Amino acid sequence: MMSTDDIAIIGVGLHPFGRYPGKSALQMGEDAVIEALKDAGVPWSDVQGLWASSMEVKNPEAITGLLGMTGIPARSVFTGCASGGSVLAQAANAIKLGEADIAVAVGLDKHPRGAFSDHPSVSGLPDWYGEAGLFLTTHFFGMKINRYMHDHDISHETLARVAEKAFRNGAANPHAWRRQPKSMAEILASPVLNYPLRQYMYCGPDEGGAAAVLCRADQAHKYTDTPVIIKASTLFSRREGAFELLSPSLPIESAPSPTVFASQAAYEIAGIGPEDVDVIQLQDTDAGSEIIHMAENGFCADGDQEKLLLEGATEIGGRLPINTDGGLIANGEPVGASGLRQIYELVNQLRGRVGDRQVEGAKVGYAQLYGAPGTAAVTILST
Repeated sequence: MMSTDDIAIIGVGLHPFGRYPGKSALQMGEDAVIEALKDAGVPWSDVQGLWASSMEVKNPEAITGLLGMTGIPARSVFTGCASGGSVLAQAANAIKLGEADIAVAVGLDKHPRGAFSDHPSVSGLPDWYGEAGLFLTTHFFGMKINRYMHDHDISHETLARVAEKAFRNGAANPHAWRRQPKSMAEILASPVLNYPLRQYMYCGPDEGGAAAVLCRADQAHKYTDTPVIIKASTLFSRREGAFELLSPSLPIESAPSPTVFASQAAYEIAGIGPEDVDVIQLQDTDAGSEIIHMAENGFCADGDQEKLLLEGATEIGGRLPINTDGGLIANGEPVGASGLRQIYELVNQLRGRVGDRQVEGAKVGYAQLYGAPGTAAVTILST
């Protein structure tokens, strides 16, 4: 965990998420970095460090072979779906420690169609766990939101409203993968994949890249009139008793999700509260995850989501605008790049350059990530 008031993001880039036959993950990451460097007004030769992340590419730091082999330290880190937060934090740390004045964080991935799967042994789990279908992430998220809906009186219509908002925001985002709006009726009529979650309530694995260029805050105005400051960056793993991805059973004594601790620590470091946040990015692997994460990040109490969605609080014009670019549901999830897509959206929101999706007067942005087997990252940005 760190406070990084002295670190600024001066440029962001994105290779739009989707499907790109014949194009490698590294090439998509290269495009994202080139765009971020152009946004920052920085030549690649001035970059002094790079952090990269990917699920599919074993050594994503090899992107330097495409960008230019200048001899800089290039490292990789992977923390599941929380990887974007990790590479951003590590790039910031490199500057904070004096290793670099300018550093790049990049994520990239190229996933095949279908749910993520592997043999349970890679996570130290027995064969029966996979034979029972529990090693599919879709199954876990279905079970988790089903219980949450029962405990907090959340309706199926509320799930559909989350997905409807995602598709609507995605339709207004020129970079989104899924740009076709879907009505609540269409969403509720789509096939059940893992009860209560339906086809159009899930994100899909896809391909893409995202990047950010960072520098010392006192140098930022050399490059941009609109630097964005990293106010807090936190990451927590799961605690004993937390029911998370890959949990083989429900705990006898429960503990909060790691998101709760990452969120609380980030607010404390940044010196703000949920009420001070203007624009929000939450991990919406599925519609149920966004609902749960609203409460875990302090934006409402458990069970209040139903009312908030009905009154439009989470819309772009509402008091809690969430996933203004369509989130994972509209953009899909190339795991290594997904967290930096959140940063791309927040930086552009804080700079006031997203057109019809603009949150008026946005000054503080909040990004939360959640990944297997129970890792949460939170980043708070401000102008």
